[in-house]
Amino acid sequence: MEKTRFLIDNYVRPDEAFHFARKSLETRYPARAHDHDYYEVFLIENGRTEHWVNGVTQTLEPGQLVFMRPGDVHAFNANRKTGCQIINVMFRTETAAHLANRYRSAIGGRFFDAKSDLPEMHTLGPARFARAVNVSLQLQTAQRDLARIEEFLLVLTNRVAHATSGVTKTAPKWFSEACSAAQSAEVFRLGTKGFIRAAGRSQEHVCRTCKTVLGVTPTEFINRIRIEHAAQLLRSDEASINDIIASCGFENTGYFYRLFRRHYDTTPKGFRSRYQRDPFQSRVER
Repeated sequence: MEKTRFLIDNYVRPDEAFHFARKSLETRYPARAHDHDYYEVFLIENGRTEHWVNGVTQTLEPGQLVFMRPGDVHAFNANRKTGCQIINVMFRTETAAHLANRYRSAIGGRFFDAKSDLPEMHTLGPARFARAVNVSLQLQTAQRDLARIEEFLLVLTNRVAHATSGVTKTAPKWFSEACSAAQSAEVFRLGTKGFIRAAGRSQEHVCRTCKTVLGVTPTEFINRIRIEHAAQLLRSDEASINDIIASCGFENTGYFYRLFRRHYDTTPKGFRSRYQRDPFQSRVER
């Protein structure tokens, strides 16, 4: 796909540090993909979209947060049935360089400073997704200065996305990239098999590394991602519970229910009821 370059100066004035947008994506790919001379973070808020990035096509859904770098080439194609709304924040390269240098122990080589072929992506559970939306929307009417964008990025990397992955700086590059790939539905729907395929190593090697780096087995790691994804869909999607179970790659419904209760101490139906209450419908607590 041919590409064009987007420039930060076309979006922000010289005295501004960032640009905020909340928009619906087109239901077809543009004539050209694009890269940019700035960094950006985007969050899928509603719907679904195909995301073509660096030659790879990903399916993105609500709760997925992506840290884009200037050299990443990408384009979107929203699902015709569901549409797709995203929150997008773009910021100058100087800001990224300053934060990566000042907070190298926490950010260096991660998030917008990732050195992987694909931009780092996180699938957020319900609480983290709600927090990501909240801190993002605070930028909508904020002064577009350095203090606000730096505050936003530090919250995003330390209180929203950081806890999702748990991959340390000392993890092998191939393993970090596999963990990032595992946040994609195309990988986690295949379960442990998809994770091992993304790692490109033997099952025994992946298992040993996963236990050493994360303290869990590949099955436990993937199931955590799948259960958090299911919880997000239960919170924001009206699909049936059985459809959500299938969309997360679970073939055994009973197994899914056991894992879900273990993670959230309630049933999927109870979880949905808690998070999808009508804000205009009165409720009497008993």
